[in-house]
Amino acid sequence: MGINIKKYVDELKGKDIAAMFENDFLLTWEKNDDEINAVFTVADALRYLRENNISGRIFDSGLAVSLFRDNSTRTRFSFASAANYLGLTVQDLDEGKSQIAHGETVRETANMISFMADVIGIRDDMFIGKGNTYMREVAKSVQQGYDEGVLAQRPTLVNLQCDIDHPTQSMADMLHIIHHFGGVENLKGKKIAMSWAYSPSYGKPLSVPQGVIGLMTRFGMDVCLAHPKGYELMSETITIAENNARAGEGSFTKTNDMKEAFEEADIVYPKSWAPYEAMEKRTKLYEKDDSQGIKELEKELLKHNKEFVDWTCTEKMMNLTKDGVALYMHCLPADITGVSCEKGEVDAPVFNRYRELLYKEAGFKPYIIAAMMFLSKCKDPADMLKKIVSGGGIPRSL
Repeated sequence: MGINIKKYVDELKGKDIAAMFENDFLLTWEKNDDEINAVFTVADALRYLRENNISGRIFDSGLAVSLFRDNSTRTRFSFASAANYLGLTVQDLDEGKSQIAHGETVRETANMISFMADVIGIRDDMFIGKGNTYMREVAKSVQQGYDEGVLAQRPTLVNLQCDIDHPTQSMADMLHIIHHFGGVENLKGKKIAMSWAYSPSYGKPLSVPQGVIGLMTRFGMDVCLAHPKGYELMSETITIAENNARAGEGSFTKTNDMKEAFEEADIVYPKSWAPYEAMEKRTKLYEKDDSQGIKELEKELLKHNKEFVDWTCTEKMMNLTKDGVALYMHCLPADITGVSCEKGEVDAPVFNRYRELLYKEAGFKPYIIAAMMFLSKCKDPADMLKKIVSGGGIPRSL
């Protein structure tokens, strides 16, 4: 067994991760510390295998079904890459081509797509109170199908972004931070500014900032949430961040001043999102099919955004950070001033200086998703890693 794989295997030993087997990954704060760290360990192990041309395949057949109710580039291809690497074939569920429009229930759809499916990935992030609820209904439906003998296996459900959390993104972000600072042991006391930033669009989900404050507070970091008044997040996620900070011996603070958040920060994450109350209002308008109301809300919110056009990541703002060289992060795509828009979340010189690191940040996501699948499908993940290496794997290329 290679020395690097042995390191990962040893890291998994004694971890409290049994509950991950045949279980879903919906919210990071539903997982214990060992389970979170196991995802990072397996992600690094799978990356090591691939970089050494060793197949990480644990399936020789089966489907990974994806349902994207919102547009996606990075997460869509990360999910497909992860599934393919483990040996699954990806099949998109196009609701417009299904029988859902004809009244097919969630329970029926979930079972019909799962006869040979091992994983279901869902993105449903646009409507408050809907996305995560829908995912849990799908999970309950496939569990019932499995218990009743309809399904030969119980598909794992992976949250590819909902209205509450974006776990594959925040976990990829966290692994990027761990690698950038040379290990999780070096993160205690590091300050991260999760800040709202101006965007010439409206309706961006709250799940990225909520995912960041819900996860980074677990690692002893000093997490500062910054946004203008009126751009609050879900109160439940604020409580989670506060509780995690206490348990992790870090801190969680809030401010309505972007400069205050950036001062002496080791990491900055300027990202636009819509006000929680506005997202609630939009959800109700869509339920009523009130197109005129939606247009009026959009105009109102765009006008409101323009009141905070100075909330942007500039060189001047970056100079406020620790030694002026904080790690700039973004889930992408960023609204770049003078490039993708007239005025946006970040100035082009800042973005261009961090471009390579941003792409590396995104590059952790396929392995995070693969690790979530791996831990759900392998009863003894450490033993499975050893078997993969001892068997030599299947080379991806000749």
